[in-house]
Amino acid sequence: MSEGPSPGAALEPLVHSTPVVVLHLLVSPVHRYFGRPKDGPLPFGPASGGAPAGPASEDRESADVVAGRGIVGDRFFGKAAHLDAAVTLLAVEALEAVASQLGVAPFDPLLARRNAVLRGAELEPLRGRTFALDCGEGPVLLAGRRPAAPCAWMDRQLAPGAHAALRGRGGLRCEPLGSGRLRRGSALLLSDVPLDPALAGRAVLPRGGRPLP
Repeated sequence: MSEGPSPGAALEPLVHSTPVVVLHLLVSPVHRYFGRPKDGPLPFGPASGGAPAGPASEDRESADVVAGRGIVGDRFFGKAAHLDAAVTLLAVEALEAVASQLGVAPFDPLLARRNAVLRGAELEPLRGRTFALDCGEGPVLLAGRRPAAPCAWMDRQLAPGAHAALRGRGGLRCEPLGSGRLRRGSALLLSDVPLDPALAGRAVLPRGGRPLP
């Protein structure tokens, strides 16, 4: 039985390097948006280590990714049904564009419940492709599997109309192909196709890659 390509071989085609910033790393042991949005999210309990409770307790400085399992400590870690969506990415420009479109104050990016919130990352071209995120401790190899479609919770947690406005720019669900550490701060997005940071907040149809009006 033949083995898959080595991590080094998988990185060789990733000749395009796009500077990005990792703004937030959300690692949550609980799926807080559970049930009906009108009932509200599951409450935050006391954080470990004496840290205060609240969204900031889930916003980590770093997150460890394990190949084939996900992010250590996260709600989807090691769950086979979520393997192709174990790491979720979101461009903060998408949230900024939606807030501007709806005429409301900027959103708290953690409310979108994506694992990594990036600035400068055009994610749509990475759907169906292998790429890597290098936060200074070596590249973490990922496979972009499918769009992270927004849910009805966004109308409650962000603003009325956010659910529809986030269509086509809700982020990317990824399968972890390699292990490593993600860290907040400056990073490089390594891909086999060129990326345009100016398009990071653009809404694109899930099928066909066409921009939404």
